[in-house]
Amino acid sequence: MKKKKVNLRDLKPNSEEQHSHDDGHDHGDGSAFKTYIPAIISFVMLIIGIAVDYFDAIPQFEGWIRVVWYTLAYIPVGFPVIKEGWESIKKGDFFTEFFLMSIATIGAFVIGEYPEGVAVMLFYAVGELFQNAAVNRAKGNIKALLDVRPNEALVYRDGDYISVNPETVEIGEKVQVRVGEKVPLDGILLSNKGSFNTAALTGESKPDTIQRNEKVFAGSINLDGVIEIETTKEFKDSSIARILDMVQNATARKSKTELFIRQFARIYTPIVVFLAIGVTFIPYFFVDDYVFRDWLYRALIFLVISCPCALVISIPLGYFGGLGAASKNGILFKGASFLDAMTKINTLVMDKTGTVTKGVFKIKEVVNNSTFTNEEFMRYLMAIEEQSTHPIAKAILEYKAEGSDLEAKDVSEIAGKGLSGVVNGKTVLVGNKALMTANTIKVPTDTETIVESIVLVAIENNFAGYVVIADELKDDAKETITALNKVGIKNIMMLSGDKDSITQKVASELNIENAKGGLLPEDKLSEVEALKQNPKNKVAFIGDGINDAPVLAASDVGIAMGGLGSDVAIETADVIIQTDQPSKVVRAIKIGRSTRKIVWQNIGLAFGVKAIVLILGAGGLATMWEAVFADVGVAFLAILNAVRLQKMNWS
Repeated sequence: MKKKKVNLRDLKPNSEEQHSHDDGHDHGDGSAFKTYIPAIISFVMLIIGIAVDYFDAIPQFEGWIRVVWYTLAYIPVGFPVIKEGWESIKKGDFFTEFFLMSIATIGAFVIGEYPEGVAVMLFYAVGELFQNAAVNRAKGNIKALLDVRPNEALVYRDGDYISVNPETVEIGEKVQVRVGEKVPLDGILLSNKGSFNTAALTGESKPDTIQRNEKVFAGSINLDGVIEIETTKEFKDSSIARILDMVQNATARKSKTELFIRQFARIYTPIVVFLAIGVTFIPYFFVDDYVFRDWLYRALIFLVISCPCALVISIPLGYFGGLGAASKNGILFKGASFLDAMTKINTLVMDKTGTVTKGVFKIKEVVNNSTFTNEEFMRYLMAIEEQSTHPIAKAILEYKAEGSDLEAKDVSEIAGKGLSGVVNGKTVLVGNKALMTANTIKVPTDTETIVESIVLVAIENNFAGYVVIADELKDDAKETITALNKVGIKNIMMLSGDKDSITQKVASELNIENAKGGLLPEDKLSEVEALKQNPKNKVAFIGDGINDAPVLAASDVGIAMGGLGSDVAIETADVIIQTDQPSKVVRAIKIGRSTRKIVWQNIGLAFGVKAIVLILGAGGLATMWEAVFADVGVAFLAILNAVRLQKMNWS
């Protein structure tokens, strides 16, 4: 008797626990290809069997020969699934997808539908291979991040550099890094300067130039010349090690949707099994021409259709794809739950310094009221400031790389006012208005309207001019606020510890209407908690992760800027922006929303198609082919939909 055309079958692994015998990776010994061999064998034997059936090419292909042929075709793909099902049953977990597939395919053999039994299990295996490939693709960006873990360090010991495991290097040791090598531990650059590729850490391909005594981070690649660093952290405490640990455990924090679907599947599967039993036997009491084989076939179709493959594969894969896409863009979510949380944010609170500004003082304006040229004026000022370690002095000295060619003598500090000294035989005063007033030097009134930090200069007891020192806005700060408005976040608030006048000025430049300055960390916390009193507000806070740690923890979503430079950011925040670009926050929101959209598309697709085909199957209007599409086909579509996250443009 010729059998009907064969069935494609299911793609479904246990998404919570991948099979230990198949991880989908190529370990360098051809193991990736080996995972395809069982499916290839079954496929070839199945095609041969169908061809012989269809064309009646071998008359002897009947009876036990035909049964043995299809059984041999079934074993390569069926045995691992049956084994998994049996292992689950021994652990007390009866109603798994492995159990459903085993019952459905063995049942097909029992009623003589051999090709369909093989096809269902074959396409289950093929689907699992595709699913593994999709997961590996989604993992690609995160695995690329894991690959930056340095595996050796050239440390200076006993008069020579020796290669050791980075985990054995202690704080304060000197490490040499050659061109093209990874920096093994966080440290301070001892060489004059260095150029580093930090793309794996920050998502930015532009080389980063570091000067002497500045921080260098583990995982950066040295691009130019041999450099030396002094380690400041042990390997286990380095920024990259902690970030890697966070990424590797990101999927542990599952979203509510993902948790619900897993719980749903555990309840759904036993219900399906009992319904299938009902489809087989209940019609006996109500149908006059009841034929056991026909109703068993319908029940088997029902089982194939109802397997929750598409749901339990595509939803975790969707969230994992979102985590991978974010990592590729230099954004680290501590779990899928925060991808979901980002979609609900409607109120954004941000710190100022280090978040929307660069956090570095620079000369914004030089006003020279003296008879000297601007160059001469700055030479006098720099000569005095060279004797100071104040951050403002550092900003002034950056005006000219080689410093001043004049020497200051008798420099003294007047507490809370500034500095005085003698330069080129002239008395020079550098400081604030109080210093000028104390020396009866008249200061122009227009200086009182300047909100930024201002350094006044007097030469020979005559007011000579001033320089304005200000923090600079980050290059993408303005576009960030505009982009936030476009994605629907219009309630934006700035909180800063800087003085209120400066905070208000920066807020005005960024078109932020609500801003408060002069706040202590506890004041910021109070402001955020006040916002959260309104249950409609879902609050995200963006800060540098150091002084803002309490607010990061209290917010619905805490977002840390400059995560590579702050241990507190990594520990406290829910989302780490690996660069100092506030615009990445908008990108994080877009990735979260797209991930959630794709997950719900997959849920709707899976439930919708299954519901239709389940009804048709129970009524005898659907064959195994429709059953395969309802499960395998929908799962394939859901996987392809989830993989789209890796291809999207988030700019």
